Amino acid sequence: MNDLGVEAGVTVAELMASSGVPFGTSGVRGLASSMTDKLCHAYATAFLQYLRQIGEFSTGDRVALAGDLRTSTPRILAACATAVRDCGGEVVFCGLTPTPALAFHAMGNNAGVGMPSIMVTGSHIPADRNGIKFYRPHGEVLKSDEAGIVGQRVKIDPSRFGNDDSLLAPVPLPEVTPVEDEYIARYVRHFGADALSGLTIGVYQHTAVGRDVLVRAVEALGATAVPFGRETVFVPVDTEAIREEDIALAASWAAENKVDAIISTDGDSDRPLVADARGTWLRGDIVGLLCARAVAADVVVTPVSSNTVLELSGAAPKVVRTRIGSPYVIRAMMDAADADTSARVCGYEANGGFLLGSAVDDLAPLPTRDALLPIIAVVMNARERPLAEVVAELPPRFTFSDRVADFPQENSAALIAFLSHGEEDEQLARIARLFGEIAGFPTGIDTTDGYRMSFADGAIIHFRPSGNAPELRCYSEAETEEKARDLNARALAHVLADVVPEAVAFGASHR
Repeated sequence: MNDLGVEAGVTVAELMASSGVPFGTSGVRGLASSMTDKLCHAYATAFLQYLRQIGEFSTGDRVALAGDLRTSTPRILAACATAVRDCGGEVVFCGLTPTPALAFHAMGNNAGVGMPSIMVTGSHIPADRNGIKFYRPHGEVLKSDEAGIVGQRVKIDPSRFGNDDSLLAPVPLPEVTPVEDEYIARYVRHFGADALSGLTIGVYQHTAVGRDVLVRAVEALGATAVPFGRETVFVPVDTEAIREEDIALAASWAAENKVDAIISTDGDSDRPLVADARGTWLRGDIVGLLCARAVAADVVVTPVSSNTVLELSGAAPKVVRTRIGSPYVIRAMMDAADADTSARVCGYEANGGFLLGSAVDDLAPLPTRDALLPIIAVVMNARERPLAEVVAELPPRFTFSDRVADFPQENSAALIAFLSHGEEDEQLARIARLFGEIAGFPTGIDTTDGYRMSFADGAIIHFRPSGNAPELRCYSEAETEEKARDLNARALAHVLADVVPEAVAFGASHR
């Protein structure tokens, strides 16, 4: 068993540098081929060592594990399970199940007695990658925890691993402890067994780990579920940058089938997708806004990239904007709940993931991304009128986001450094030169996370490097969907063709 108190061994920071598998805002992510058994075992060990140091893990304690449907997930689960056993813990295997179902169970499912948990998932990233999310007994690992984990020294016994760094004798996973029934029951209790009565709902299943949970949940709430699009080869569905094929699929399927809505999730089923009766996908931040309104939130926390329709609609008395990533949203939710213990506090991200920071009637807090709550809260509207009408009543603000995959991180860094160089007046002049033809006169800059530019006609362009993948994201906002899409496409094309080369040259000349 690992001696968790020793100061020998290699640090996680050193392992990150040598493996190319870093910690990001959602845990560990990297190429599955780089996430060897040895590395995953070390990361899980470091997590438990850190919890032991802060008094949240002891020998004999239970640790919950679950995973998604990627082909590399079972191997990584076995490596993590072996680390749990080696650290003196007892593995509670919750199967291949949604991240929020694991979190709800591990956090005590209303009983308040939590345990650490580990979710093996790459979420929405390509099939050749994977990741690991770590949870403390009562919530996600936050940015304040990251330094404590990264600084851990881990002893690695080379005799336990082969030449390819695979475990020679991985611990077999125990029988599955079911967690999905209690997760579904949470929402049936709150909304009622007839909450979706009379509705017909298409369920786009692809390879979402919660694809069957969605069917069971909407049926338990009284709807008729019509599953479609089930796949065996992993599909990287990103709820924030919806693939063109998923846009076309939903529209064509809705045209051929009479439904009131279509629902889906990303790979680990913590981010929702909701489409109206025509098969038009709602943006994640619109889903979040509608859910916040449904729970009558007093305080809504959301990243800077979310649609500004939240403020314009008056959906909540108080809005707090943060950096992108659930740890930042959770930290701000905790602060808001501490400041006013009677307030209904929630948060959401532009990807649609919804976080409940305080109790709402009989609905206990679940301070991690959840897909099922916003799906139910939004689709319930269809009992009264079409979802398209509900969305059309909101102020006309539309967002769009896209990404450039396989974009070198050093180029992302060069771009942000170039744009943010100098005083504000100098930056605004540079923006006018670079983007004036595309977006008009610049009026403001926000560097909360990445580089966000506001223009006189209300347009917004926001560039941000991904925190855990070699890609550049671009967020845009305008008064029409067409303009937001066009703005995004033109801005990305211009940045790739002209701005990045200038930024790289600028960086080279200013070293």
